[in-house]
Amino acid sequence: MNKNNPHTTHPLFLHINRFTDIREDDFEEILGAFQTLKVKKKEHLMLADTLCDKQFFVLNGCLNMYFIDANGSKQTLQFAIENWWITDYLAFGNEQKTEFFIQSVEPATILSIDFSSQEQLLERFPKLEKYFRKVLQIAYGASLMRVKYQFELSKEEIYLHFTRNFPDFEQRVPQYLIASYLGLTPEYVSEIRRKQLS
Repeated sequence: MNKNNPHTTHPLFLHINRFTDIREDDFEEILGAFQTLKVKKKEHLMLADTLCDKQFFVLNGCLNMYFIDANGSKQTLQFAIENWWITDYLAFGNEQKTEFFIQSVEPATILSIDFSSQEQLLERFPKLEKYFRKVLQIAYGASLMRVKYQFELSKEEIYLHFTRNFPDFEQRVPQYLIASYLGLTPEYVSEIRRKQLS
């Protein structure tokens, strides 16, 4: 690896090479298929009832995906921090409208790729098929474990498990969003935090 080449230290290059091997000169072409976005806090990258034709790789910052329930409340489904991908994969893969929103929790720098550009990359660089398959396997596995914990753990255990495994989120994400993600009320999260401090 050529350490003088800025691409070899690029977060996406390093992330891809965790799962497959992409050459430095190939990565320059791969990176050219992405658009770099700088978003402000609370800026939306995706809106419900619009075509989901993009997915996002977080270079820095934090995003969350949510929907609005029948009572008009935001229900958080997913977060994405550095080196995580996020989109509505079902809508993206089927080139359909999404039912979800993606919004920045804090100022962020994002790589965005649209569906057709990704398809062209996969044809041009078959090794990326393996990469995106691994990314999806990890995301799907994490979703299954989250559902398992909802059935298996108490509300307090769910919160403590989350903060133990993702300590950064407690510092970076507002309490009401963590509560929404875990299916708890902000008041209950405050109560658990008070109990921990006492």
